[in-house]
Parts: sequence; C-alpha cells; structure tokens
Amino acid sequence: MSKKMSRPAELYLLYFLLLVLSLNALVGGGALILKPQGSLMGLKPDWLQNTPFKSYLIPGLLLFVFNGLLLKPTWPWANVFNIFTDKYWAWTYSLLTGIILITWITVQEILIQYFWLQTVFIVMGLLIIICTLLPRVQKYYSLNH
Repeated sequence: MSKKMSRPAELYLLYFLLLVLSLNALVGGGALILKPQGSLMGLKPDWLQNTPFKSYLIPGLLLFVFNGLLLKPTWPWANVFNIFTDKYWAWTYSLLTGIILITWITVQEILIQYFWLQTVFIVMGLLIIICTLLPRVQKYYSLNH
C-alpha cells in the first residue's frame, strides 16, 4: 500500500460495509450466545434439525469471533493467508470476507429455514466483493504501484 496515494472515496464505502457487518455480527452473535435457542433473534430451535448443531451457541460464537471482532493481526505471518501476493493482506482479507459471508449465508439457506436477514447479508457480501474489486481500491492496496 503506497503512502503517496490518497484513499479513494470507494474505500470509505467498503469500510462502512465492513463496520456494519462487524456490528451486526457482534449483536447477532452475542444474542445467540446469550440465548442459544435463538429466541432473542426470532429464530426457532427446530430450524437446526438438518444441521450438526443442537443450539445456536456454536454458530453464535463463530459469528461473534470471526465476523464481529475486526482486529488488525499483529502477528508477522498475516500475509501467509494472502493468496494475492501483489496486494496488501487487508485487501485479500476483505475479498475473502465477502466470499465467506455469501458462502455462510448460502449454506444457512440450504440447511435451515429462510430468514429475511439472509438476503440482506447476501447483498452485503456482494457489495463488499464489488467494492474490494473496484480498480481504485485495488490500486490503493497494490504493493507494486
């Protein structure tokens, strides 16, 4: 990432989407941890019958920790998972966040009953991917410019 290039306006939309995703994951994951039967979220326990889960506790923990806690890795090997060697690791993580979000929600739709928030998060995942792939965002996070 070059220090000479100013942040493109599109990047602020990406930051906003990631922040909203994180806040929703903290609230939703926290609600599932507090009430693992899903009552705080309006989820029904019988929706889990085709899943490996007996309650919403494990999905809540996963949601809270992996989508809710947006921490910058301080370990030097954050770049190990960066499959795009010409980009700063945060760009790759942003792209993967969108892909994983869409995959997670799609699996939810296959395994449990449809819930209206799933559509919202599919759209959010698509917007995260689109913003990440915008040329000025890619250039900003390029290591070779």
